[in-house]
Amino acid sequence: MRSYLDFEKPVAELEAKVEELRALGENRDAVSIADDISRLEVKAADALKDLYARLTPWQKTLVARHPQRPHFVDYCAGLITEFTPLAGDRKFAEDEAIVGGFGRFRGQPVCVMGQEKGHNTETRIRHNFGMARPEGYRKAVRLMEMADRFGLPVISFVDTAGAYPGIEAEERGQAEAIARSTEMQLALGVPNVAVVIGEGGSGGAIAIATANKVLMLEHAIYSVISPEGAASILWRDAARAQDAATNMKITAQDLLRLGIIDGIVAEPVGGAHRDPQAAIQATGNAIEEALHDLGNMGPAEIRDHRADKFLAIGRKL
Repeated sequence: MRSYLDFEKPVAELEAKVEELRALGENRDAVSIADDISRLEVKAADALKDLYARLTPWQKTLVARHPQRPHFVDYCAGLITEFTPLAGDRKFAEDEAIVGGFGRFRGQPVCVMGQEKGHNTETRIRHNFGMARPEGYRKAVRLMEMADRFGLPVISFVDTAGAYPGIEAEERGQAEAIARSTEMQLALGVPNVAVVIGEGGSGGAIAIATANKVLMLEHAIYSVISPEGAASILWRDAARAQDAATNMKITAQDLLRLGIIDGIVAEPVGGAHRDPQAAIQATGNAIEEALHDLGNMGPAEIRDHRADKFLAIGRKL
């Protein structure tokens, strides 16, 4: 059953009427209402296209958080064959907020990892809503070290509200773990590509997004803090999250213009949740193109390319 966001109410009403007419047609002469159904379908499609062509930053935030949006496990299943997950950081424990391992991306051996939010209550609790603890980032470092040793490109999928802020995470060195993961990415002698598929929140995102090529889905968001968190700090009022989202420049379009990311992956009309397979295929094509662009570089060139990219941020506005 499709879930609608608040601002999608006009589309929801039209599509509900279409379903109502279809149900009615099963009991009556379907031919007599076929024209009505077709007309309403066109009207609903046009309304959806018009709505998503002018989304506000806050509406994009809601789309990025949509419960039916495809998550890392969906991208992994759709793009990676022979996937072999690895568990544990060899220091403390396994953290299922970050899932990672090795497999083949369109025939090429790769290291792949990403934050997984979960699809239902059980999986969300198991994956801690995609908010990694220190051991999750240390597992990421372990995977990247192996990839670097064997010359395998690294692909990471970013989808988190941020790193887990609990006391136990701080006690185990959350900030240090994030810094080590970021440092490891900067030191990689193999190409790495990061894709923000939903939310890219704070250091929890940058820890696996410090890549040669950073891509974002069309309706994803990427920021130093959530709009609600920024509103609480700036105005002491979380209700002003819409104002914060607008002023923070968190959308893919703003970030491409500012030079923070390298490309935008177009989503199906109505968002990735409307057609997950099309979104996954488009993401795979963008990753393949990015890896191809980096394919002829040696380890030193790869490191220099990555360093130059991040040092240039903020210098050309």
